[in-house]
Amino acid sequence: MTDWLPLIYPYVKAFHVMAVISWMAGLFYLPRLFVYHSERRAGSAEPVASFVIMEQKLLRLIMNPAMIATWISGLLLVMTPGIVSWAMVWPWVKAGGVIGMSAFHMWCARERRQLAAGGGRAGRSYRMANEVPTLLMVAIVSAVIVKF
Repeated sequence: MTDWLPLIYPYVKAFHVMAVISWMAGLFYLPRLFVYHSERRAGSAEPVASFVIMEQKLLRLIMNPAMIATWISGLLLVMTPGIVSWAMVWPWVKAGGVIGMSAFHMWCARERRQLAAGGGRAGRSYRMANEVPTLLMVAIVSAVIVKF
């Protein structure tokens, strides 16, 4: 069933890396937009409509497709025979990190809707949340490269 996977493995891996880079860029940038959005909302005459549009387009046009592409290509890589040994710790750390990234992505989507509706959190909360993808990235990359 998966005899063809080893043949396309390098292409799938390259696509996976590109999808991850795109997804991570969005995960780093969207909370930063939330900071600017929430701070403009709190007593500034500057309109927030442009932030609503930027946040929506970033999430729907870049982040959602990149997350889906990351998951699909990652699952194809995992299905390739001889690539992953689930007896080791690293694939579990990576899987947990990717699930954490996906949960953070969903949290960002919920926060975007709340900000667009005039709600949301203070800028400081979004600044702190902006560190979550960095910590998850460190765990994921370390696990994949070191293979502990």
